Amino acid sequence: MRGDGILGIRDAAEATKPAGGTASARRKWLKRREKWLVVLGVLLHAVYMLSIFDIYFKTPIVHGMDPVHPRLAAPAKRLVLLVADGLRADKFYEPDVEGNYRAPFLRGVIKGQGRWGVSHARPPTESRPGHVAIIAGFYEDPSAVTKGWKANPVEFDSVFNQSRHTFSFGSPDIVPIFCGALPHSTWNTYPHEFEDFATDASFLDEWSFDQFQNILNRSSEDPKVRQLLVQDKNVIFLHLLGCDSNGHAHRPFSSIYLNNVKVVDRIAKNVYDLVENYFKDNRTAYIFTADHGMSDKGSHGDGHPSNTDTPLVAWGAGVRHPMSISSNGHSDHGVRFVDKHMHDMPTPTEWGLDGIERVDVNQADIAPLMSTLLGLPCPVNSVGNLPLGYTNFSEAEEVEAVLANAKQILSQFLRKSYLKQSNSFGFKPFKPLTQYSSVLDQIEYLVSVRDYEAAMKLSQNLRSLALDGLHYFQTYDWFMLMTVVTLGYIGWMIHLVLHVLQSYTAFGKILKKEQAGFLKNGTSKVNLFGCFFMGMVCIILFLEHSPPLYHAYTAVTVFLWTQIFNEYRFLKALWRYIHGRESYYIFKLVATCAVSVFILEFLVNSFTERKLYTWCFLIAGITASVYLYYSVPWKSRIPIFVWLACWFLSIFTLKPAEIPDNTLLVISSGVMIIMIGGVARYIELHMEENKYWLALLNRDAQPRIPFLFYLQAVLVGLSSIMVLVSTSHRMQKQELLVFHQLMNWSISGFSMVLPLFSTTGLLSRLTSIFLGFAPTFLLLSIGYEAVFYGALALALMAWILFENALLYASKANISATPVKSLEDNFILEHDSRCLQLSDMRIPLVFMVFFNIAFFGTGNFASIASFEISSVYRFITIFSPFLMAALLIFKLFIPFMLVICAFSAITKLVRVPRLGCYFLVILCSDVMTIHFFFLVQNTGSWMEIGNSISHFGIMSAQVVFVLLLFALTNVYTKDIETRSGRQFFRK
Repeated sequence: MRGDGILGIRDAAEATKPAGGTASARRKWLKRREKWLVVLGVLLHAVYMLSIFDIYFKTPIVHGMDPVHPRLAAPAKRLVLLVADGLRADKFYEPDVEGNYRAPFLRGVIKGQGRWGVSHARPPTESRPGHVAIIAGFYEDPSAVTKGWKANPVEFDSVFNQSRHTFSFGSPDIVPIFCGALPHSTWNTYPHEFEDFATDASFLDEWSFDQFQNILNRSSEDPKVRQLLVQDKNVIFLHLLGCDSNGHAHRPFSSIYLNNVKVVDRIAKNVYDLVENYFKDNRTAYIFTADHGMSDKGSHGDGHPSNTDTPLVAWGAGVRHPMSISSNGHSDHGVRFVDKHMHDMPTPTEWGLDGIERVDVNQADIAPLMSTLLGLPCPVNSVGNLPLGYTNFSEAEEVEAVLANAKQILSQFLRKSYLKQSNSFGFKPFKPLTQYSSVLDQIEYLVSVRDYEAAMKLSQNLRSLALDGLHYFQTYDWFMLMTVVTLGYIGWMIHLVLHVLQSYTAFGKILKKEQAGFLKNGTSKVNLFGCFFMGMVCIILFLEHSPPLYHAYTAVTVFLWTQIFNEYRFLKALWRYIHGRESYYIFKLVATCAVSVFILEFLVNSFTERKLYTWCFLIAGITASVYLYYSVPWKSRIPIFVWLACWFLSIFTLKPAEIPDNTLLVISSGVMIIMIGGVARYIELHMEENKYWLALLNRDAQPRIPFLFYLQAVLVGLSSIMVLVSTSHRMQKQELLVFHQLMNWSISGFSMVLPLFSTTGLLSRLTSIFLGFAPTFLLLSIGYEAVFYGALALALMAWILFENALLYASKANISATPVKSLEDNFILEHDSRCLQLSDMRIPLVFMVFFNIAFFGTGNFASIASFEISSVYRFITIFSPFLMAALLIFKLFIPFMLVICAFSAITKLVRVPRLGCYFLVILCSDVMTIHFFFLVQNTGSWMEIGNSISHFGIMSAQVVFVLLLFALTNVYTKDIETRSGRQFFRK
């Protein structure tokens, strides 16, 4: 066969000669090298994935600052903080269908006693970051969510720390974060078992109130408790989890969730009455808010307004009374919040609060508000701005409060500036604040002469500059780290290309003799220089007290480029070889690279626009079917099947990312899956005489379990029945029986083992794998994603049929090249042939299928796309790790189908699977480096969160694919095809 040059068969035939005893040693060396290469790839991506947190999202916490006490009398002796976990602003403020408002007590407060607004949260909109923002006044870096709300990644200050005593009751996932190590606190939590999604969780809110009521009742008998209660600067915190649990289980539009809003309002009234009757001094301040909202499908995590907009109501001692909109004198018009919502956004008419001034805040602004009302120093790590619209202060007191707020943020800036300056050789200060001390002196002078307006402007400007300075030092090392990591990714991709060229194409053998003399002498010099350079850089980083990961980024990058320079003779020979080829070949090489980059850029854009996949498969369906129509000479329905399979899959990226519940559709999908398996079984039994199907069938082997297909079909049907039974119990608010859970677990586990006992023919084994994972996927499905499972399998079968057509169409040319000469090639084993330029289509198509497995049923890049109700057929008691494991496994199942099809195709066309794996990683890294530059630290936090997710998904793909290769190899390692020698003999 005439090959395609550097990656072609022609070169293999010319360069390949019997290698004698050295071939076995060469193969062993190659295996060791590739194990090392895989380990290096996993390590590199794990290290570089962390780089975005050093570049963009370093922890904002520094230690060593002194608290700044406000120079004003505390208007409140105690403060009550009520946090309704998962309460959306619109569901709180709007009326029900009958026109009655769900929170009559708090609406009365808004109209007669206090202030109100919307508190804007910042993603990740999870319980821990939200509470940290409210109580500590700063936004945690997104990596803290991986701690799972169980432990503090970094110790930080909070309003509770500064208080005289804190009483706290609520969830075991929240209260211990702030009170677990706080000596001056009294707290209690309910057991984790109480968080049962199969029940109405509003009783959890009642539990928190009952605990507080018991404390007050106990104080009449216990003088120590009484003494704790009556002292000043106390905080009372009630965490109300009911709305969050009910929102997850029943959605925020359900009657259970909406009724929970009424429960929360009733608890707020009871707490107010209880406190006022107990203390009778009118010295209590009250704040009611939520940590995050809830999306329409019952999840949270991203930056959608339903997750970021939460209610805020404040009243009591030190809080300003309601004001009409016309009397608004604040100058915050046109300023945006952290979620990019404008100040003074119009209040929805249905809220019925048009005539009352609305004061929106950032969630972190609540912490300095609470501190100021209690006369406490702001938490030393707070970045919140005191919202003056909520305080009832004189003009002088307002200036003192804002000045204390500015000094507290300035102290953080000065600490970060000192730490960076003491550890840097070429320190660059933040110029706008080089004269900060003179600004403070000027403010003090203006206060002394009672020019409060000018003092206020200077204080607010100083606070703003201090926040800008904090951002400056957060990203101080940005340019250096970006350069190092970028060079590292480029070096890794070049290293991968060199390995594939040397190990899986004929070009490596051509240059073997030319390199032999250099390898011994030249590489030692390059390695010596690389070690010297790496040592110098690490010494500089050590003297600057840089974090250990800085050393890791630099070491990996220098190591990779050292390896590349070790191959400079190979690179020179490669350049001479390409330069000496005819222009047609160079054009073909450039065209292949251009098409590859175009497809990968298409995939990059598909992360933000899922509908692109629809166009992709509409075009692919027409193109592939037309090609097959002319490639398969006899009358066949295969082109029509390929066309319909691609068009069927194209539907799903037009569907909304939020999957609606549709149990009937899940059950119908079970029937469809059985029908697909039946058609495949029919083809296996009746198409062996058709030479087109020859490579896909193997009738010689018999299944180790008789009637295996029928057993698998029965399990699929049984899982569909269990879907109906389990869902009906949940809809009737009945607890799922243990027997039903055991049935679901047993069906899932048993069905995934059965494919190992199927015959080894390509079609037979893939059909068995498809049926084996179907019961588990059905039991984890709630809607149209169950249909997607079948559609994906049909499209993957279309891919296999297309590759089989290419193989059949080229059989005459392939048979013209002696197969023996290919098998003797020292770098390839068994029937595998050298990679050709045209084989680049296989990893590219794989990338398309792998990514549509991500986005076919939602936006995987959004935290809120994880549908927690998917696991209710297996577990209903709240268990975050087990639930997360089930959700991740559900996401892995479509990927496993794609990997199995990919492995089968590499066997069908006789290309080395590991060589194709390295090409897949190369494609992934082209996308990864693009997403690395798309990570944002400005703009809306929804965009920032998605950019982090996109980069993380692509960075982790090397681990995903490797893990899935290992898992699916159990199913695909013994697949047999009749390609190669058997194919030509037939």
